[in-house]
Amino acid sequence: MSEQQPNPYASDPGSGEYKWGPGNPSYGYPQPYPASPAPYPGSTPPYPGSTPPYPTAMPPVPATLPMAFPGPAAGGAPFSLGDITIAGDQIITPSGPMPLKGAIWNAVDFSRTEEKIPGHAIALAVIFAFFCLIGLLFLLMKERVTTGFVQVTVSSGGRQHSTVIPVTNPMVFPWVMSQLNHARSLSI
Repeated sequence: MSEQQPNPYASDPGSGEYKWGPGNPSYGYPQPYPASPAPYPGSTPPYPGSTPPYPTAMPPVPATLPMAFPGPAAGGAPFSLGDITIAGDQIITPSGPMPLKGAIWNAVDFSRTEEKIPGHAIALAVIFAFFCLIGLLFLLMKERVTTGFVQVTVSSGGRQHSTVIPVTNPMVFPWVMSQLNHARSLSI
């Protein structure tokens, strides 16, 4: 007969208890999320012991300065794709802020363009087919309808966020790709 081999997953070689899995991974996964930026002074959290996701009070403005809109941030003018906003050196998403540097951007086109004969062309073809056969030319009328969405995904700082942008015409995907390429150039 053969000898019984020891269990590699037993916590002690002599005990019969199992330990689940090979143990703690050596590469440190999962890592905690980076700390959120500090809120403005004077802001209060929505409930005790928490930090607000956005500032609740603006910093005081000196009375000697005229009111003006702030200029573009350090990373360029702020812009957004769906609910992903780039402002300064941060990417702001509903799941939290991410660093802009080293971000990975992806887009997938889930739109389609359908071509069909509209209902009024069929009705006109039936009506004019009795008078003369030229009414069948109404069946050559076509209508193009574009539907769907573009999914934009950004990954940075151990986080990932996806958003969808509705597509109503064939030029939406090239526009999203131009915005995405601009975001990629800022992420370098």
